[in-house]
Amino acid sequence: MTPSPGPKSFERIERPWGWYETVSHAPGNLVKRIRVHPGQQLSLQKHLHRAEHWLVVLGTAHVTVGARESDLVVGEHADIAIGQVHRLANRTLLALEVIEVQMGTLLDESDIVRLQDDFGRA
Repeated sequence: MTPSPGPKSFERIERPWGWYETVSHAPGNLVKRIRVHPGQQLSLQKHLHRAEHWLVVLGTAHVTVGARESDLVVGEHADIAIGQVHRLANRTLLALEVIEVQMGTLLDESDIVRLQDDFGRA
């Protein structure tokens, strides 16, 4: 019997606000582990081809979904529909980590429509 290969190792992608790692990628879904450094936030954005589900696993997330803003702690989650404006921010002095599950037909960085960005990418 041939042993099965171990888990695939994915590259950590550094961003000005922190980093992300792809944990799993299959047709129609992609799972990322996202770290947002203290005081940082991702761009205000939307996606045309995917929905997202965020689960907080470390720290406190300040989440914007549509017109609603809220703080989520470990174990709490948010759902973002296709086309819905959203943002993930860390307004604390501690690290924030979120597991993000993407579901849709286009699951890569080309499906980001930035509406506002602290790093000039909008």
